[in-house]
Amino acid sequence: MVQLKGNDRSAFVASMFGRISRRYDLLNTLMTVGLHYMWRKKAAKLATAHVSGDILDVASGTGDFAFGLLKHPNVNIVVGLDFSPEMLDLAIRKSVRLGLDGRFIPVIGDAHILPFPNERFASATVGFGVRNFSDLPKALADIVRVTRRGGKVTVLEIVKPQGRLASVLFLRYFRWVTPKLGRIFAGDYEAYKYLPESVQNFMSATQLSEILEGAGLRNLVVDTKGMGSIAIISGKRP
Repeated sequence: MVQLKGNDRSAFVASMFGRISRRYDLLNTLMTVGLHYMWRKKAAKLATAHVSGDILDVASGTGDFAFGLLKHPNVNIVVGLDFSPEMLDLAIRKSVRLGLDGRFIPVIGDAHILPFPNERFASATVGFGVRNFSDLPKALADIVRVTRRGGKVTVLEIVKPQGRLASVLFLRYFRWVTPKLGRIFAGDYEAYKYLPESVQNFMSATQLSEILEGAGLRNLVVDTKGMGSIAIISGKRP
């Protein structure tokens, strides 16, 4: 599955997230023992520090990262872009329940071809999404394009731990436990088999930082969590 490239991979991932959308939040909580809330909170704080205005949240999914950003008073609105209508539908319902529907703007779109003008946003974020991009450098370059000069791009992602012991333990846990949880709670073994495969074929925090620098970001701040398996990386567009 992870060997798929280009449009085929994009179509597969969009279909997969559509299928698991209603159980996505529950499985995230089970797989991370609830720690994903803390990681998003940390990333949102980093993304909003010393910026003011509108923020673009790419691969917004069910909206948790976007709503965390909107807790900061210097954020006006968050545009949540995702290619899964089912995921965004859940985000819209959440925004209404939270009283944030006037400040959360959902957009169905492709991260590789963003439908926004240059320097539109004060900051941009991607939470657990870059691993699924079919062309990571292209998508990051477009995210940087729509971020204003002096603004930030912040990425929260599952990465390969760099320590040998941590890497072995994490990948074994993710490979064996995740599909079983997916089968029990989401009824979709294949979708949750894809997730650990996508991590195994991804990169380390250091390698991801290099890609972000290649997209034009500077002054990178890198924070790792979960024995190095989670990376929060933020850089400024000069």
